[in-house]
Amino acid sequence: MHIRLLLIDALNLIRRVYAAQPGEDGVARTESALTASIQSLERALRECGPTHAVSIFDSQGKGWRHELFPDYKAGRESMPETLYASLPQFKAAFSECGVSSLEFSSMEADDIIGTLAHKTAENGGNVIILSTDKVFFQLLSKRIIVRDHFNRKDLDAEYVKERYGVYPEQFEDFLALSGDTTNNISGVAGVGPKRAAKFLNEIGNLEDILAVAHTIPGKPGEMLYRHGDDARLSKQLVALKTDLSFGLNLRDLRYIRGEEREKP
Repeated sequence: MHIRLLLIDALNLIRRVYAAQPGEDGVARTESALTASIQSLERALRECGPTHAVSIFDSQGKGWRHELFPDYKAGRESMPETLYASLPQFKAAFSECGVSSLEFSSMEADDIIGTLAHKTAENGGNVIILSTDKVFFQLLSKRIIVRDHFNRKDLDAEYVKERYGVYPEQFEDFLALSGDTTNNISGVAGVGPKRAAKFLNEIGNLEDILAVAHTIPGKPGEMLYRHGDDARLSKQLVALKTDLSFGLNLRDLRYIRGEEREKP
């Protein structure tokens, strides 16, 4: 069987859907989000045609990034209490659609997705990551794409080069320099996305840039020289783990379509 694995960034999907629902936070809005999330999942399954699929949730406990940088994700809007309390219902509904859910203590969904994507591609399978989080661009390859479900668009290396001016293999260094505000990772002040791409394409990788920071004129060079360790820390924080162990077998994630599940 040719493997086509759909990895669903569950909270990215659910919270985007929830934000689109009208009304105040509460039971009615959460129920609307549940219905809409099921519809979104079913559409993704139709459009992506996976042989295997799994929805991946963040652990609620703090992980290694918080230990490394206590202000990681500081300032991010917390999940509404009613929505959080209803997550088991979302998991149950996804299961009824033929998609199981994964969550591991102290592990971020990003790292679980990174590991499953990398290992599947390494073994000759194709991977679709359903998420609007740009951190996954570092994983892009001939076998791994990111799917913007809401705009019905597959994002590949060509998209990243056109949008950000760098290739996927440069994306960790790009975020290390320019920052990732979603997760409160500042990067290097004075080095925005355009300068980050320029430095990476003209000088080399992050370490190459830091090695010649003292020769770069103006504030960007000064900030790189003074805050090289901050850039290295940012790179550690944005880099996805691809070597975690879960004790899973890919057959555990096989997607069984509705008509097959309904057979006696």
